Amino acid sequence: MTDTYIGAIDQGTTGTRFMVFDHEGQVVANAYEKHEQHYPEPGWVEHDPLEIWENTKDVVTEALADAGIDADHLDGIGITNQRETTIVWDRDTGKPVHNALVWQDRRTTDRVEALEDAEKIEWIRGKTGLEADAYFTATKAEWLLENAEPLKMQSSRAADLRDRAEAGELLLGTPDAWLVYNLTGNHVTDVTNASRTMLYNIHDLAWDDDLLSEFGVPREMLPEVRPSSDEQYYGHTDPEGFLGAEIPVAGALGDQQAALFGQTCFDEGDAKNTYGTGSFYLMNTGTDAVESDHGLLTTIGFQRSGEPVQYALEGSIFVTGAAIEWLEDVDLINNAAQTADLARSVDSTDGVYMVPAFTGLGAPHWDGRARGTIVGMTRGTRKEHIVRATLESIGYLTRDVAEAMEADSGIETTSLKVDGGAVKNNFLTQLQSDIIQTEIERPEVDETTALGAAYAAGLAVGYWESLDELRDNWQLDRQFTPEADAEKADAMYSRWDDAVERSLGWAREE
Repeated sequence: MTDTYIGAIDQGTTGTRFMVFDHEGQVVANAYEKHEQHYPEPGWVEHDPLEIWENTKDVVTEALADAGIDADHLDGIGITNQRETTIVWDRDTGKPVHNALVWQDRRTTDRVEALEDAEKIEWIRGKTGLEADAYFTATKAEWLLENAEPLKMQSSRAADLRDRAEAGELLLGTPDAWLVYNLTGNHVTDVTNASRTMLYNIHDLAWDDDLLSEFGVPREMLPEVRPSSDEQYYGHTDPEGFLGAEIPVAGALGDQQAALFGQTCFDEGDAKNTYGTGSFYLMNTGTDAVESDHGLLTTIGFQRSGEPVQYALEGSIFVTGAAIEWLEDVDLINNAAQTADLARSVDSTDGVYMVPAFTGLGAPHWDGRARGTIVGMTRGTRKEHIVRATLESIGYLTRDVAEAMEADSGIETTSLKVDGGAVKNNFLTQLQSDIIQTEIERPEVDETTALGAAYAAGLAVGYWESLDELRDNWQLDRQFTPEADAEKADAMYSRWDDAVERSLGWAREE
């Protein structure tokens, strides 16, 4: 009998990865390619959707070739993706009308402030579970329909674009929908990605007419919403296409929900934190959509075919790994691996705090005009102090969310599963445990985002039969327990709020 596998496309903020997993959840093939980041104006971030699609084909082909696996040995493909990132494309030609507006993009901050002035924040939160913010898809979609192709178009052309959208000639989607369309020809998204658009009612499980009207988004351009693990499948790859095989595309999850699924957080109270460009702390709240009183988001965790939606509380931290990249950008470090040695070389930050609010602050602060801030420097401050302060800031931001999570859920966090590139840094992971005062568990397979997408697709096609099989696959690599006592951790954390306060509201327009 020929071995078969499940493939997962992980379309992230900085690049696209394809991984192939076996029945034990072990990686048997892996390829990755970066795509270009475009910054046309301060606070604007864009990606080229066509580059992402070309890179997707390249990494799929490369991973299979390197591992010597034929495409027809894939029983299914799952997709996970950077959420909220917004693409509008022509239904017939498949060409985007503009670059994708990335989740980090802040160009619609004014629109969000107008919503606040109109006292519509609670109205939006009640339907979507989300804090009204430029982070989400709705205001990005509105901006694209008003301004796309070219940026300085005539008003009549803008009207044409909206008319075309109403006629169903243009399609809207997050990167999962873009990839499903290119792989299968179908316009489909899953419930987790839909729940991040600020256009989807997470209680009614439907696109919301009132929100569509508010943001001027025609229903005709929206994808069909399906379960995250879909036994009916989203479609099949074209046997005449680049893979040369007809493979079911059977699951999709936004990247953070995929990590929740890959970490086997299937039960109420299970929690994980993913450290990537940003960090995203999610707790499964079961079939109840728990409303947050402490600046967290209520979102959809996942849905399996024929089963109720599972909800989650989420703390979205916009910048963590990107703060380490910034250290490299400004030549304070040569590579990310250096941070541990530099931070360890000093006993403390010597009173320096760094708030990495490069694209505003997410949960629980929610200030789109906050900006990166370093405070407490003296003439004796060295780069080692700044590097350590940057690593500590990741812990402080995580503790902000952890405390909000406990307050909203009533569940004390005693153990936290972690994943993502940054947790390979033992010093940083230990620092997280010390600051949060919580046990941290790092799994052997740390690419849990791709693994979650594979699990979703694999369950749908019958590659795995049950959640218990997936739980059995989860293996601990290392557990970190607090080495600093609670009093020291509290003292380190005590002035963090003061530093955050100084970063707020900085990016005011002239």
